[in-house]
Amino acid sequence: MKKKIQWGILGTAAIAVEQVIPAIRNSEYGEILAIASRSLGKAEKLANEFQVPKFLGSYEALLADDEVQAVYIPLPNHLHVDWAIKALKAGKHVLVEKPIAMNCHEAKTLLEEAKKHPELKVMEAFMYKFHPQWITAKKLVQDGSIGTLRIVQASFSFYEDDPDSIVNSRDFGGGSLMDVGCYPVSISRFLFHAEPIRIVSSLEYHPEFDIDIHASGVLEFEKGRTIFFSSIRLVENQAVKLFGTEGSIEFEIPFNPLPGQRAKIWLTKDGTKEEIDFKPCNQYTLQADAFSKSILDNTPQPVSLEDALKNMVAIQAVRTSDRLDKVIHL
Repeated sequence: MKKKIQWGILGTAAIAVEQVIPAIRNSEYGEILAIASRSLGKAEKLANEFQVPKFLGSYEALLADDEVQAVYIPLPNHLHVDWAIKALKAGKHVLVEKPIAMNCHEAKTLLEEAKKHPELKVMEAFMYKFHPQWITAKKLVQDGSIGTLRIVQASFSFYEDDPDSIVNSRDFGGGSLMDVGCYPVSISRFLFHAEPIRIVSSLEYHPEFDIDIHASGVLEFEKGRTIFFSSIRLVENQAVKLFGTEGSIEFEIPFNPLPGQRAKIWLTKDGTKEEIDFKPCNQYTLQADAFSKSILDNTPQPVSLEDALKNMVAIQAVRTSDRLDKVIHL
């Protein structure tokens, strides 16, 4: 029988229930051993639903379980670093939901703690990086299929005005930039394979919740730039288009294509539009397998923790540019 990593889930957030737990259950190299919640009843209900052997009434109890090898942390943003550090100290590998932290200081704190545990892996869960459509798009860019990539257009939005939602909570790390705006920032660095050198932005804040409901900006790289916006007060939508000197690439559903449907991108060049489609896959499963396999094989994790810190640096610069009303040079 193939060896599998034994996973523990810290919390019962929607992303865990709807995406990650089913993904790990269907993965090749991982299986879920335990689910923890501050409500034992919630943990038991979820464990029964997904046929998970153990359910626990505290996160501490899960981390104390010697059979758990890796943990997934889907908690609100303000709890990411705290529990990731506790998991490392308990000897667990850690997959943390994006964004990795509330700010650069927190991200650096986690990175320093991770260095004390070189035998353990910590990774930010940006699942899109494992979908074949993004792997293909990046290869097309690198191969010069659209000439030189110069402009990325990216947006991600949905409508959420419930005051009880964590996306509307400043203390929990809410706001459009942290929730969905982090994707345009991440894909820009992924595609240009570089860090932005200048950033200018504009954020609109909710008068009561004190979180950004709209964010827009320009990330300038040495060889190109990204124009983006994110919102939690607009119709649900996501779009990415890449413009090169000789062609373009457009995504049908860039960030969360449905696992049971084929994904599509379009490559336009020399007046011809070519559709490239991909068989159905679950990017969360691909992410879980890549991370689990790196543990089993004792190979470098798929994405470094340094990459997560660099993404946080760019996100923080977007905020700073708006706050100071100036271009931020990095």
